[in-house]
Amino acid sequence: MSDPAPKSSFAQGLWSALPIALGYFPIAFSFGVAAVRAGLSAPEAVMLSLVIYAGASQFLALALITGGAPLAVSAFTLIAMNLRHVLYGPALMKAAGPGAGRRRAWAWAFGLTDEVFGAALGGLARGRVRFSEPFMFGIGLGAYAAWVLGTALGALAGGAALADWPVLSAALGFMLPALFLALLFSILRRAALPVIAVAALATVGATLWLGATAGILGGMVAGALAGVAGLGVRR
Repeated sequence: MSDPAPKSSFAQGLWSALPIALGYFPIAFSFGVAAVRAGLSAPEAVMLSLVIYAGASQFLALALITGGAPLAVSAFTLIAMNLRHVLYGPALMKAAGPGAGRRRAWAWAFGLTDEVFGAALGGLARGRVRFSEPFMFGIGLGAYAAWVLGTALGALAGGAALADWPVLSAALGFMLPALFLALLFSILRRAALPVIAVAALATVGATLWLGATAGILGGMVAGALAGVAGLGVRR
């Protein structure tokens, strides 16, 4: 009997992070520019990326901060938008199998963004990687470094860096959802379509009725409940 394939390494994690980093960098650059344009200093802009590290939520945080929203409202809104991340760890560990190590999960779980989760789950589903904590540190660190570096360079470039490129500035806002959708489609299976349909309908309905934040929460909860109920799962 042949030995099982070795677990994926830290270097393999960094390599897997490359497509994510290429997508993150220009968006983070635009965030740095927007933060400085809104009146934040370069260190403050970088600190937001270091601490929050939540992609689209950082742009929302910037709007809330500069718009004078109460601290409690800002905190609740950002927590609600990012509550879906609570589900990423359990889903990833289930895909990794019962023997997967999780002793340092408290550290590498910080890097589980939408795109890192999608890339890691896709690699496991296709058999291209074997779960390991060094691999998770590698893929998370590669994406995180690109985001923070992009923010720093955008903040140093100043608020007028993209003033002459309005089309480019507008297009950058679509890169994060486009990147995540690409990763999602790479692991899409027919059995998951009913769950995705339920989540999509709940998101659209709640967004039209109550707003974007409610739409995100509604889609997340509906999709999770559909998955737990076994909708679309072949027995």
